[in-house]
Amino acid sequence: MSENEIQDKKSETANESFSSSNPLYALQAIRGILTEEEEMVFMNIMYSSSASVRSGNFGLSRKEVEKQLNIQGKEDQFYSFLTRVNQAIARYFQLIYDERRDQVIVMMRVPAKAARSTLNKESLSILLYIFYQQEVLQHEFTTLDQLLDAFGHETTKANSRILANIDPLRKIGALEEYDTTSQEKAYQITAIGVHMFSDSFLKRTAEFSQSTQLNKEEVLKFFRRYNYVPKGESE
Repeated sequence: MSENEIQDKKSETANESFSSSNPLYALQAIRGILTEEEEMVFMNIMYSSSASVRSGNFGLSRKEVEKQLNIQGKEDQFYSFLTRVNQAIARYFQLIYDERRDQVIVMMRVPAKAARSTLNKESLSILLYIFYQQEVLQHEFTTLDQLLDAFGHETTKANSRILANIDPLRKIGALEEYDTTSQEKAYQITAIGVHMFSDSFLKRTAEFSQSTQLNKEEVLKFFRRYNYVPKGESE
């Protein structure tokens, strides 16, 4: 191998290393997949998904996304946009359509170590409990009394502690308050909360609780990760 070939090989290896460690590099791939107009809409969604920009109202509504793309009423083009963006950014980001809130959101993938600086173990446990209740058992909401029964006794101190750990979950958009017919406090998980748990995390959690190795596909079916099939696709 000549000296030039060696240098080219080193440069290629360095570029591959850079692309696999720099999330901003992934955004460059979007230009080859999206039109200039679609690229601008994606950036608008990303900007509006920031908790510091639009607290409690993350992302853009589907209506606004379709308006900016000029595809009102064209469902296939809307889902095509979501699919193509995710093909380009899947390693570092995920574009999500929250049907319940009718919002399109961008979430960034982060290592578990970095996530710990955002949520402590108590908040994570509460979120996982609500995730199980609503995504697996299909409960519409989870009450504060249910959380107290699961995590502590019905005392002022326990009540305050659970509310303090729910607060950061609400601030990052993972949970929202649910209006019930009673005065009872209740919470509902959002698409942000649902997608905070990776497939591998759910698999490890289920295996730990069962003290046995489990088939990943069965675990994901249990957590209803395979239930959603985009329109135009078959199971």
